[in-house]
Amino acid sequence: MKILVVCGNSLGSSFIMELNVKKALLELGKDAEVAHTDLASARAEQADIYIGAGDIIDQLDNGNRTIVRIVNMMSISEIQSKLEPLLH
Repeated sequence: MKILVVCGNSLGSSFIMELNVKKALLELGKDAEVAHTDLASARAEQADIYIGAGDIIDQLDNGNRTIVRIVNMMSISEIQSKLEPLLH
């Protein structure tokens, strides 16, 4: 499974969120490939789950992608609660 963390410019915020997603997965006992990228690049990348702040990630929602909207990228519990139902 691949999880793609998306932000506007693929700078610090998506990297921090990538680390938090990895921590959330570890605490859940789940394994996945996690990467981060900017919005423009994400449009062409294939992933099982796209995760990011609502204002950015909503732009990727084409009806076929699994989109996870995060309010607080620092909240491990929010990330866990939104990812756990999607993990196989």
